[in-house]
Amino acid sequence: MKVPSDLRYTADHEWAKLDGDIATVGVTDFAQGELGDIVFVEVETEGENLDADEVFGTIEAVKTVSDLILPMSGEVIEFNPALEDDPALINSDPFGDGWIVKIKVSNVADFDSLMDADAYKGAIGE
Repeated sequence: MKVPSDLRYTADHEWAKLDGDIATVGVTDFAQGELGDIVFVEVETEGENLDADEVFGTIEAVKTVSDLILPMSGEVIEFNPALEDDPALINSDPFGDGWIVKIKVSNVADFDSLMDADAYKGAIGE
């Protein structure tokens, strides 16, 4: 199972990658494996300012629907358009082409409060 060391993680199995004040957010390899085949992703919060730990969308797999939780406060500025046609990108490339949203982060220092790769591996029992 992949847990890239350049990302930060949440207990809800989202990952974040920070570039200046823009964070790319997706779900982890662990999460996509637990969900199974992903068939639909819905994000209706584009353009909205949300707090950390708020629901920014949902992800639907064959066997369940789960909320997507924002790892940091900010404005949802982009939804990955590739997921509209191919939500299974999350299964095949969760840390690359399967990213879900980009947010303009309110406070970049919040990134440091997320789990690093080692802490996340401990949380999932790796």
